[in-house]
Amino acid sequence: MNKFELMALPYAIDALEPIISKQTLEFHHGKHLAAYVNNLNALLPGSGLEEAHLEEIVCKASGGILNNAGQVLNHELYFGQFTGKPTKQEPTGRLAEAIIRDFGSIEAFKEEFQKKGATLFGSGWVWLSADTEGKLVITQETNASNPVQKGLKPLLTFDVWEHAYYLDYQNRRPDHLAALWQIVNWDIVEQRYQ
Repeated sequence: MNKFELMALPYAIDALEPIISKQTLEFHHGKHLAAYVNNLNALLPGSGLEEAHLEEIVCKASGGILNNAGQVLNHELYFGQFTGKPTKQEPTGRLAEAIIRDFGSIEAFKEEFQKKGATLFGSGWVWLSADTEGKLVITQETNASNPVQKGLKPLLTFDVWEHAYYLDYQNRRPDHLAALWQIVNWDIVEQRYQ
């Protein structure tokens, strides 16, 4: 029996249009993430990590197991943070207070986050994470890396692999990053910060 399964999207396949098209989700979730899940399950037997949780695998593994486990974890966090019907356009509560404390303003945070996503060379992810003291940091993670490997708690991520945006935005990565704010489910991001 496979240890990991392809996550179900928490919204309809066309719910994120026009920001992320149904076609992009069909490829990104239905093909790319499905392949990472299948590859991870095929690589785990005999690795000593068969009973480990996903975050533990990402922190302990290397090579193909790390690459596929990292992509499964990253994509689960990514797809899980969006909604087709956002209840709010900005963070609130403790998360908003922490963003203002650590970046000066919500707008300054968004600008820095988008800039780090746009300037990451090659494939990877831009993350908002919290350290053990609750301080917020923005990191650029290449390929399948995840902030948990640095002892951070991931809160929000934008995928800057071309498969995440190329069908909808071609080579306009900055436009894609700017548009994603419209579908962020801040309730989920705030829950991750608690």
